[in-house]
Amino acid sequence: MQRGLAKGDRVIIALPNCPEFIYSYLGAARAGGIAVPLNLLHTPRELAFIIKDSGAKFLITNQFIGQQIKQLPNLDLTVTILDENSIKEILSSPPAAFPEVKSEDTCTFLYTSGTTGQPKAVMLSHDNLIGNVISMDEAAKFGRDENFLVVLPMFHSFGWSTSVLLPLYIGCTATIIDTFRPKELLQILSKERITIFCGVPSMFTVLLKTRRQTTFPTLKYAISGGDSISEEHMLAFEKLFNFPVIEGYGLSEASPVVCLNPLYGVRKIKSIGVPLPGVEVKVADDDDRELPSGEIGELLVKGPNVMKGYYNREEETRSALKGGWLHTGDLAYRDQDGYFYIVGRKKELIITSGFNVYPKEVEEVLTAHPTVAEAAVIGVPHPVKGESIKAFIVPEEGRTPDKQELLRFLKGHLAGYKIPETFVISSELPRGATGKILKRMLK
Repeated sequence: MQRGLAKGDRVIIALPNCPEFIYSYLGAARAGGIAVPLNLLHTPRELAFIIKDSGAKFLITNQFIGQQIKQLPNLDLTVTILDENSIKEILSSPPAAFPEVKSEDTCTFLYTSGTTGQPKAVMLSHDNLIGNVISMDEAAKFGRDENFLVVLPMFHSFGWSTSVLLPLYIGCTATIIDTFRPKELLQILSKERITIFCGVPSMFTVLLKTRRQTTFPTLKYAISGGDSISEEHMLAFEKLFNFPVIEGYGLSEASPVVCLNPLYGVRKIKSIGVPLPGVEVKVADDDDRELPSGEIGELLVKGPNVMKGYYNREEETRSALKGGWLHTGDLAYRDQDGYFYIVGRKKELIITSGFNVYPKEVEEVLTAHPTVAEAAVIGVPHPVKGESIKAFIVPEEGRTPDKQELLRFLKGHLAGYKIPETFVISSELPRGATGKILKRMLK
């Protein structure tokens, strides 16, 4: 407050995983400001866009990151560089008089990855974040003896809500590491009495490649989100490390967690589980009519965790929240037991010769082949079929996929129209901050 922050002012937080990130975020929120965490993996152009688009007036960062941000053009920010001296100054300052902050006030802007066009700021209220944390706790019944490993980026909704806000709400321990280093992470899981590890599929895949059969005496389970994990990799991971991986589903617009496989009930592999308490989920057709079990449609969400809207994007907000339901853009179906399954993105649906092809189905078959570590499937324009299928493949270490062998394998598992016409072998796939494959870059 001493630096002139008024209620509703946006505060850019550009820090790696560290306690100071938490203090800055919660301090800005308590003072009535709106926290805007920066994805540190963004390019200078992307960072400049977010700073300008958010209308931020303040920046909290460290010396190294601050030097890079200061080089961006046309910035007008009040900058706080967190170092030993500035922290001492802040701690010695007299307590500030805080404004009234209402639960429905906007707490944070979370910028989406911008799969189409420029990134959009998801506006989440205090109610949204608190409601999601309470729902997660009700679903899982965590205890005060838990120790969450914080390895996901704090600037991302999944890492922030599940690994920071949740343990803060419960009143348990959080062990912070600044970035994902596989060997170090395995050591910490083994020796620091970690009970819960939230990660993304790419982390589990990399850990699997270490082939280190380490014991984890206190670890109860890992929670995987942000993208789907192949059944083959999940089973291999659990066999090697001897603890379960629980899959869930969420998106920034829902604060972010929507569904989770029961931690102490029936877990269905390849399913995202069941809705959190207080959250409604349905699968609907293009007219928002709910579809019966087994039929594929768009996943719609309603609940206290659903965003207020997109900042300065009224038309896109109306479209996303049409009829009072959050339209996720994800295609899914529900089974007879009420478990949901994601089959792909609505905008990634491939239509070839009039047939619908869901990339995820093809990717799962490809990664089941012993020479394929990872796969990403997209549609590309075709003069006759409308679209043809193109597969990008990362080989297993020391293996070389053979196209004819892959085609024979795929023909045994997929209808002919679902089989890729083109294969591209690559050393890696482009990924976002949480490891999700960026198909727009492949296109």
